[in-house]
Amino acid sequence: MVSLKGNHIYLRALEPEDLDFVYTIENDTTLWELSDTQTPYSRFLIKQYLENAQQDIYEAKQLRLAICDANDFTIGLIDVFDFDVKNKRAGIGILIQDEENRHRGYGKEALQLLVDYCFETLLLHQVYANISEQNQASLKLFETNGFQKIGLKKDWSFDGKTYANEFILQRIND
Repeated sequence: MVSLKGNHIYLRALEPEDLDFVYTIENDTTLWELSDTQTPYSRFLIKQYLENAQQDIYEAKQLRLAICDANDFTIGLIDVFDFDVKNKRAGIGILIQDEENRHRGYGKEALQLLVDYCFETLLLHQVYANISEQNQASLKLFETNGFQKIGLKKDWSFDGKTYANEFILQRIND
């Protein structure tokens, strides 16, 4: 049976109370390169998003979950995006907000819970991630979770000054 609860964290649906957390993340310009965001989001738009977050993954083609620690404190977000029912695949993205919560195994546990959910509940054949060549921590996280680099997109992202390469990683459900 699939559970979205691990030993140190659990994943849950977004709640209206997550407004400030999501607002902070979506408007942190240092994180925009991770999501190709180029403009800030208003509280009004995020509130609308949260009100519609209960939309079924088959309709929305995406799912965003909060990553919570044992004290019920929200420490990050994990996403399923580009959900493709026909080809049984989806992309995955993850963010642990504060440096103090990184490198503690929370991301690894959250990623494993979500991959298990994708394979066992959504019955996906494969999941993938797009990760900047410079983001060594994320590359290590996904590779230790069974993802393999399958391609390099050269000069894929532009930060206003330079271009960066991006790997695509994939994990097939055996």
